[in-house]
Amino acid sequence: MLHDLLRSIYEWTEGISFEIILIDNSSHDGTVEMAKESFPDVHLIENRMNRGVAAARNQGFHIAKGRYVLTLDADMLLRENALRVMVDFMDEHSDAGICGCKLISLDGEIQLNSRRFPNVRALLFRRLDFLPFIQNSKILRYHEMADWNRADTRQVDYLIGACQMIRAEVQKDIGLLDENIFYGPEDLDYCLRAWRAGWKVYYIATTSIVHYEQRITKKKAFSKLTLLHLKGIYYLLRKYKWRVSPNRTL
Repeated sequence: MLHDLLRSIYEWTEGISFEIILIDNSSHDGTVEMAKESFPDVHLIENRMNRGVAAARNQGFHIAKGRYVLTLDADMLLRENALRVMVDFMDEHSDAGICGCKLISLDGEIQLNSRRFPNVRALLFRRLDFLPFIQNSKILRYHEMADWNRADTRQVDYLIGACQMIRAEVQKDIGLLDENIFYGPEDLDYCLRAWRAGWKVYYIATTSIVHYEQRITKKKAFSKLTLLHLKGIYYLLRKYKWRVSPNRTL
């Protein structure tokens, strides 16, 4: 998947200059060797241990030179010039601190990557979304904005970290990702901090990227990574005194 993603970035991205920074969190599947052989121009950082999502992405943020920095998960695929569309949007909207585009599955199904800030129950429900009655609950559907068809560009509370374009000024303003969070919800936290600092977060409906959505925590109900994710949720709730909100509603 990563090979296909990197190839697709070079194939589809036109009209802007860009650099690719790849952070390898101590993989053992040939990723490093593949990147060195097939994509020698990629700036590769090899970690000796898994530092978690926030810490690893911050390594890339520290050395990124662009006026925008884009986070992309490895299980993504470009099929159009989506990065140019996002850059143009950010250029045209000076109030936009963070944006993300439409994410779709391989068969074209729209994913719920833009969401409302959750209450405690919504955060817990997300960990239990493999249960049918949880999937269809009003609490989870409201949090995931499930009744919105994602056909229009609009402000949203937050976007998942699989695809977030962040203005460099935002990083100077609020800092980088919170490394106390190993694996989620660092993306929610960052959008909340941006909103509280006066920046806006936008969902862009005019372009899309394929996202296979290989969420590791779905593979095992109670894996070590699941526990780390729950620890991150608990940390987030304590950080904001159990109220994850910038005191406004979208």
